[in-house]
Formats: sequence, structure tokens, C-alpha cells
Amino acid sequence: MRTLWRAIAGVFKWAWRLLNFIREFILNLFLVLLILICAVVYFQFTKSSAPVETQKGALVVDLAGVIVDKPSVSNKLSKIGRQLLGTSSDRLKENSLFDVVDAIRQAKSDANITGMVLDLRDFAGADQPSLSYMGKALREFRDSGKQIYATGDSYSQAQYYLASFANKIYLSPQGTVDLHGFATNGLYYKTLLDKLKVSSHVFRVGTYKSAVEPFLRDDMSPAARDADSRWIGELWQNYLNTVAANRQVTPQQLFPGAQGVLDGLQKVGGDTARYAKDNKLVDELASRSVVDAQLGKVFGWDKQAQDFNGTSIYDYPLKDKPVANGNIAVIMANGAIMDGEETPGNVGGDTTALAIRKARLDDKVKAIILRVNSPGGSVSASETIREELAAAKAAGKPVVVSMGGMAASGGYWISTPANYIIASPSTLTGSIGIFGVINTVENSLDAIGVHTDGVATSPLADVTTTKALPPEVQQLMQLSIENGYKNFLGLVASSRGKTPEQIDQIAQGHVWTGSDAKSNGLVDALGDFDDAVAKAAELAHLKQYQLNWYQDEPGFMDLLFSQMDASARAALPEALQAYLPAPMYDVMAAMKNQPGLLDNLNDPQNRYAFCLTCSQVK
Repeated sequence: MRTLWRAIAGVFKWAWRLLNFIREFILNLFLVLLILICAVVYFQFTKSSAPVETQKGALVVDLAGVIVDKPSVSNKLSKIGRQLLGTSSDRLKENSLFDVVDAIRQAKSDANITGMVLDLRDFAGADQPSLSYMGKALREFRDSGKQIYATGDSYSQAQYYLASFANKIYLSPQGTVDLHGFATNGLYYKTLLDKLKVSSHVFRVGTYKSAVEPFLRDDMSPAARDADSRWIGELWQNYLNTVAANRQVTPQQLFPGAQGVLDGLQKVGGDTARYAKDNKLVDELASRSVVDAQLGKVFGWDKQAQDFNGTSIYDYPLKDKPVANGNIAVIMANGAIMDGEETPGNVGGDTTALAIRKARLDDKVKAIILRVNSPGGSVSASETIREELAAAKAAGKPVVVSMGGMAASGGYWISTPANYIIASPSTLTGSIGIFGVINTVENSLDAIGVHTDGVATSPLADVTTTKALPPEVQQLMQLSIENGYKNFLGLVASSRGKTPEQIDQIAQGHVWTGSDAKSNGLVDALGDFDDAVAKAAELAHLKQYQLNWYQDEPGFMDLLFSQMDASARAALPEALQAYLPAPMYDVMAAMKNQPGLLDNLNDPQNRYAFCLTCSQVK
């Protein structure tokens, strides 16, 4: 019996040793693989900075995703991620506006680049000032004598805007140029809040401060409709004027209105490609194979790649920008303005103020450019940034604000200390107003038999989302909002050389395009980032200058985590959305795209200078 137990114990003993061996072998294998991955990433990271000879042929501008001022992940890391870890969804990719423009301008004088191909099928879009800035670079490239060819199965409005700068536009025989105009759409949920018995306490100043209307109404107010109709009409007219001039047609020919488009399509039996060709929107209808053959004749044919000779803009090596010794600091304020540290897609009040402080205290920096592309946000965070910018100006360093697609509400607040403000004609700015929202759910809880009770030394201390908001707190909030608006008017009036009463007439939350803002004295000049650089150099009396981009350069370990996170975010929503019915998917997309609804608003006094509709143009 004892022998039997020894045999059984021996079997378990060896089995346990075998399991331990397998466990250790697997763990060690994973460790070796991790070390190899880190080594390859590090090697690729260091190698990516080495100069690479460009293939003679076309620069292929095959943009994928969106164009932004400041991507959440640096382009360098994204490039390595595509090579090693696989790319995230093209739809979610962010591209740096300034890197794209720099690549086009560098290619203009690159002997190996003999022309350009705009392959925009995966390009998701950009705000209009960004498109205009890229268009300027494309025009410079074309004026250098190098040809630009645009290819596409179909063109969205943003894609077609860039394609219009080409010498020749190709379109698939089954394709379309989708010109339809601009629109804004937001969700309004007063009835939903009523059904849920949620009490929304809204405090605001400004007839046109429509950011809080979703809490108060089920539709857009007449005042907001009139104001938004004005600026969105101007954006569309700016679009038409530019594209029509590029195509050498009139704006009316380019887009004859909805009925005109229908009449034109009826004449060609609904053939959208033929309609585009007949109305000079494109130059030639051709399949991909035909286009490739024609481009092969222009740029030469790569037999190994089975494609025309060309270099993707993602593989085109940019010359390193001098950073450490730059004498003009460039600081980005891209996204909604929040208190605290910067998060991807948002402006951190503390982070941005710290960057301005570093530039102010850096003896090599002689001027500061603040690039603003923000719908606003927290009043507290906006004031933190403004104070630091004012300190830089007081220290004798000229401050120039370059406005991108948006510099509204808090985005304008942080711009007020500038010596000079430059906006694009299509920038959305102004929206000078303040609001606050506090939601309480005492009635919702009451409906299910849950109640809140307690004691407090003062009504001002008895504030909780589960109880009705005390009248004293409501009065305090309204006084705080009115005081904030008064301060806002004072800041603008002081910086623009006007009285608060004069500013109040063009404030009240009214959104203005850059052109209207120039007429109203809210900005100094119309232009782009190049004009801001030139103005900063002029104010600082610099004959020679270099830009110092105040952006964090992440290390190679950040690549591992950022790319894994990006891949997960790209895959998970799509997997979940596949199970949603179409109407629910549309609602979720609308909620996701409505700024301020689901964002982590964190102003300590619940005061916000925010333009809700500025980033909803489609």
C-alpha cells in the first residue's frame, strides 16, 4: 500500500514539476519577446531620425484621418507604430497641420519630387482655416512648376476643397463630387430631463449664449438660429469662392443650389460622375487602373511595387526643426479648455500656463505665438492661461495670437492679452458670454422612494445633487455668472481699446467669423499662421528667427502604451457598434460629437465660456 502511495505521490511530484517548467517557460518566452519588441522599437525610434533618400517621383499626399493643430500622438510615434505594431483605424488618425504643410513646402524644392498626387480617399476632413492653409501650400507647390494630380473614387467636400488646387482632377466613372453645403445639428433634451425628473439650474449672460439651450429647450431659439445662419452662410460662401476660383468657374456654376443640382442630375439620368465632368468639377473620368497607367507615364513605373514612382507623405522624411535655440516660441491651445493638466484633445490650464511661463523666462525667446483652436471651456482655466500670457507681455515679450478654426468664448478669453490677433476669414470667434449649469435629481429619486435629508450650518453648505438647490445658492451662482461676464467684457474692452458698453453690443454670446470679427474690432488682421510668424518677428525686431515648438517629445516607451491604447480604442467601439441598430448608432454618434455634453467639465465655480455649436459644422 505504501508503495502504491509512493508511486501516486511520485506522479503528482513530476506533474507539478512539469507544470512549473511550462509556466516558467511561457513567462520567460513572453519576457524575451517583450525585450525583443522594446529593442526593435528603440532601434526603429533612433533610426527614424536618420536621413533617408527619397525615391524620385511623386509626393503622394495620401492623408488618412483628420487634420488637427496638435495630434494626441506625435506623428513620429504614429509612423513607427504603423511599421511595427499595426496602425489604428484610419478614420481615427490625427495628422499635424504644420507637418503636412512643411512636407509640401519641402517637396516644392526637392529635386527628387517631380510632382504630386493627391490621394484623398481616406481623408476625413479638417476645419476650413486648416484646409485653407494646406491649400496655400499646394498653390505654392503648383506655382513652382510642378504638376498636381488628384485621384478619387468620390470626393467629400473637404477632399474636393484640396483636390481643387490640382492641375488635373480624376474621378471614377461611378463616383461623385458630394457638394451639399454646411449644417449644424445638436441634441436638445429638455423633454428627456423632464421625463427623468432632473432639475436643470441654468445661469447665463448673453442673448446668443446657446450652449445651455439643450437643457432649456427642445429646439434652437430664434436668436441662436439667426446668428448661426449668418456665420454658417459665410463659411459656405468662403468655401465656394475659393474652390470656384481654383476651377475657374463661378460659385453659382459650382453649386447651383439643391434644385439646380437636381435639375442637372435629371439631364444626365442621375449619373453623378457625368454631372461632375459636364459642370467642370473634374477633368477626366477614369478607373483606378487607367489613372495608374497615366501617372506611370508621368512619374515612371516601379516594376517591383507595381505602381508609379512615388513617396507617401507618411514616409517622406522631414528635415529636423531647430527647437532648442528657437527665438519665437509657439504654444498650442488645441481643444476644450479644462482645469489642471492637459489630456489628449483638451487644453490643460496648468499645462499651457506652464509652457507660457517657460517661454517667458527663457532669455532666448524674444516673442510668443499662441496658436488657439478652441471652443472655450472653464473660466478658471482660461483665466490661468490669460494671466500667464499677460505676464509674458508685461515682461516685454511680444505676444501674437494665431486663431485656427475656433477661438470662441474661452478661446477668445485667453487671446485678450495679445499685442496682435490674426484670424482666418473662416475662423469662428467671439461668443463672448458665460454660463453655468447645475443638475439635481431630487425629483428622480423621490419618484422611486429615495430621499435625502440632513442638517447644515448654512444654506450655502447644503448643496448636493440629490436635493433641491437652495435659493441662496441660485442667487449666488447668477451673481457669479454676471460678475464673470462683466470681467470678460472688461478684459476685451481693455485689450481692444473700447468701452465695456461697446463690447457688450457685439458680445452677448454672439459667434462671429474672422471677417466679421475684423470689422467689429475683435481681431487685428486676417491671415494665417505664416502671417502670425512674420508679425511676431516684426514686433520683436528679429531679422532672423527660428520657431521653438513647445510640445512634449515622448520617448519610445510611450509608443508602446499609446499605440496599444489607440488600437484598443479603434477596435472596441466598432465591435460594439456593430450590434447597434442604425438609429441608435446615429444618436450615439451625435452625443459623442456634441462638445460639453459628456466632457469632464471641471471648473471649480461651475462657470464656463464655451461655444457649443462652433465645432458642429458638417
